[in-house]
Amino acid sequence: MIITNTEKIPGREITEILGVVRGNTVRARNLGRDIFAGLRGLVGGEINEYTELMTESREEAMRRMESEALSLNADAIVNVRFMTSPVMQNAAEILVYGTAVKLTSK
Repeated sequence: MIITNTEKIPGREITEILGVVRGNTVRARNLGRDIFAGLRGLVGGEINEYTELMTESREEAMRRMESEALSLNADAIVNVRFMTSPVMQNAAEILVYGTAVKLTSK
């Protein structure tokens, strides 16, 4: 599955638009990560615990979007975008969406 944030895929032609596909996840911080993040916040630098949490969240949302595209027999997802929004205190949603398409053969 080709996944890109561009409108076109070099060397390929979009033959059919199958529709918008999306994937999301809502994640909350946890006490263990908060303790380490708080300590790191005192000395400065990257807060690795939250970086890992966001990375895991984006990957899960991407897998869900790709699964939806596969159920439509898509060859690619174009115009992929990410959004983040708070859901409640200490929890946020990661949403990824794009357009599932069929492509010409190579």
